[in-house]
Amino acid sequence: MTSPHDMAQAIVAQHRSTLGLTPPARTAPVFNSETPVYRAAKQACLDLGFIETDAECLAHAWQAMTLRQGRFDPTGWPAEPQDFGLRPWPRQDAFANCPKRLGLYAVLPDAAWVARMAHAGVPTVQLRFKSGDAQAVAREVRAAVNAVQGTDALLFINDHWQAAIAAGAYGVHLGQEDLATADLPAIRAAGLRLGLSSHGYAEMLRVDSFSPSYIAMGAVYPTTLKAMPTAPQGPGRLAAYARLMRNYPLVAIGGIDGGKLPEVLASGVGSVAVVRALVTAAQPEAAAAKLKSEIRNWMAR
Repeated sequence: MTSPHDMAQAIVAQHRSTLGLTPPARTAPVFNSETPVYRAAKQACLDLGFIETDAECLAHAWQAMTLRQGRFDPTGWPAEPQDFGLRPWPRQDAFANCPKRLGLYAVLPDAAWVARMAHAGVPTVQLRFKSGDAQAVAREVRAAVNAVQGTDALLFINDHWQAAIAAGAYGVHLGQEDLATADLPAIRAAGLRLGLSSHGYAEMLRVDSFSPSYIAMGAVYPTTLKAMPTAPQGPGRLAAYARLMRNYPLVAIGGIDGGKLPEVLASGVGSVAVVRALVTAAQPEAAAAKLKSEIRNWMAR
């Protein structure tokens, strides 16, 4: 098996059932190397439905993996950080540590919900408060920080890093679009933990360059809460991402409810973020207790 075409077909045949998605509108591949393994892997990853930037990352990783192993093996899948050019740990520029397993992670719309879920025993909570009013944001962030006092809940603030620093929050969560504007050195200097969102290989490599406290991965399943840059990734890809980013605390997010917990936790992530599974539940405290118990029991195996 020497031609890129044959190698590409072998990769697709091995991994379609676990990693394949419906490819987006097909365009002619752009190859940045003539190396047969690179070309085969890029074509295969495009055929499996990976977006262009992710297919490019994977193609280079396949080439590095093949050189390191001394042979082409279509049954494998790149999962070693060195094959993706990731820096080794420990790192001097890393953000403050957080628990490897953040457990049930509730993403909540306001401080009242933060208080409710923190007092219900949810171990990790995030305030995702949407407002363009800086004073309202500051008030809500302070209220959320106060709300978790006396509980064991770890509080992350979505987007509003200045208010999070001022109020003394545990951490900040930022999306990819926030990385160009947020003052990451200021967040690090303040001792806050940093969580970053990712939606595939290229974005994971980007966030790894900042050495955050945790990485969120998704959307795992369809979600109507926000427009996503990629199609739902599914549990198979989540497991592949988790193997590569195993040095981090990892949070799965996107369309997850109790029925999907087993296959999400089987991926190897240490935390599951939920939104609607709590805020739309008829009895949110009871729903939180059930989810928390299921996660705890799974991780105790």
